[in-house]
Amino acid sequence: MNLTALWVLVPSFCVVAFLYAAVGHGGASGYLGISVLVGLPREEMVPIALVLNLIVAGMSFWNYFRAGYFSGRKLLPFVLTSIPGAFWGGSVTVGSRVFALLLGIGLVGAGLRLLGLGRVVRPRWAAEPRLLWPAGLVLGFILGVLAGVTGVGGGIFLSPLLLFLNWADAKQTAALSSAFIVVNSASGLLAHSLRGSLNGALLGPLVTAVLVGGGLGAHLGARRFSPVWLQRLLGIVLLVASFKLLSQAL
Repeated sequence: MNLTALWVLVPSFCVVAFLYAAVGHGGASGYLGISVLVGLPREEMVPIALVLNLIVAGMSFWNYFRAGYFSGRKLLPFVLTSIPGAFWGGSVTVGSRVFALLLGIGLVGAGLRLLGLGRVVRPRWAAEPRLLWPAGLVLGFILGVLAGVTGVGGGIFLSPLLLFLNWADAKQTAALSSAFIVVNSASGLLAHSLRGSLNGALLGPLVTAVLVGGGLGAHLGARRFSPVWLQRLLGIVLLVASFKLLSQAL
């Protein structure tokens, strides 16, 4: 890698980490999208993106957990099946452009809807307790496979699902998504590590960048930003993620 590319990656990854951490995400889709622009091979960047995902989503989870927005009861059924799903998805090679195109278009629609949503989402999970385990187990496995195949932590798929189904508000969604991303990134990273190694020279400066951006974004998201602003930020994040998928497909 030349020095010019690194000068582009470091500030870009810092900004992406800020945006994603604020809404409880790790940023893998953003990191991979930027990497495409500077011509880096996806195979090399996926494990690096998962490491950065672990760091940023971990900081986000810690901030939202301390602020009292996390519910382990809601997360458990999703996680139980998403971990093996992410491992299996990360261990296979999927080159289908149609797959990436469909996911990208779906995220564009979700992102635009969240940007135009002027109201605060009010959760009604308490009215649907019987859906928790069956829906969580099935959806968790599907989202885990998607996370493993695409090389992201899965939060870009879980967050809009929780909000559009009114199963959590913006801050609860951020707390659940960040924890979901941590466990799935670890599972996907394990699968990828069995197929290759990390570029340590590239990883060091990028970790520093996301520590700065992610730390600030996680704090502001959990403590300062309003739920409506978080919903709009999530819309921006989903549009960034859709760019990564569509660039992979086209």
